[in-house]
Parts: sequence; structure tokens; C-alpha cells
Amino acid sequence: MPNKAKNNSKNSQNSPCLLAVLRMAGLRPTQQRVSLAKLLFTGSHRHVCAEQLHKEATANGSKISLATVYNSLNQFVEVGLLREINIDRNRSYFDTNTSDHHHFYIEDEQKVIDIPNNSVVLDNLPSAPKGTKITSVNVVMRVKKVEKHSN
Repeated sequence: MPNKAKNNSKNSQNSPCLLAVLRMAGLRPTQQRVSLAKLLFTGSHRHVCAEQLHKEATANGSKISLATVYNSLNQFVEVGLLREINIDRNRSYFDTNTSDHHHFYIEDEQKVIDIPNNSVVLDNLPSAPKGTKITSVNVVMRVKKVEKHSN
């Protein structure tokens, strides 16, 4: 009978596909990176902050510090596996969808959602300073829930 190990076991964490993705990106597939990659890249695209990912990882039995989560997320961004969305100087989210697209930030829920493609039209962008080029444009629209008024 096959061993049905818990999520924190080495066998369940070491998906060959995730190992290959990390290696191809130039990252050594440490147990912590593989554990985080499994949470991030298994399933549909998502937006997470480091604290949320740390909570998920520890709930799955991973022994990982918040600092290691931050370091791993930043390494994933550096190699192009994630996209960082800076909401303000104290809050960043990490997006598993690295294609060019824009976001709504729902302040009341501290939640990031994608804006449908082609919904934002950027016109008359300024020229980049001499000797530089525009590599991307990121629009984050901050929104709040509207209070409902009864008549």
C-alpha cells in the first residue's frame, strides 16, 4: 500500500515539476522553496502577501520563518516566477500571473484582484528618460466598499 504521508513530508513536497521549475529559474530547490512553490503554483493564479503565505505554510506543517518566506518571495520575483504588486510602502502582494495586467486593491478587505485584460487603456505615456526604456506599466486602482443608504 502506498505511503500516504502528510503535506510536510519530503515526498509530497518534491513534485518533479516544481523542482524543475525552480532549477530552470536558477534556484536551488530547498525544502522551504519547494513547500512555498507548491502553495503558490498549484491551482489557479493568486495574489498573496508574505504573512498570508507564511500562515498557509505553517498550517501545512512547514517549519519556516516569516523572514524565509519574504526572502523566497523576493527570489521568486527576481527570477520571474512571481510579480510583486506594491500597494504602499508597507504592503506588497505577490502575483502568480506574471503577464502584463493591472489590479484593483480592495482596501476594506486588503485584497488584490485582476482587472480584466483590455479594460485599462493607457494613452500618451511620457517618453522614457534618455538612455532608458519603459519595461512595464503597473496600474493599481484602490477601491473601497460603498456604504448603502436606505431611503
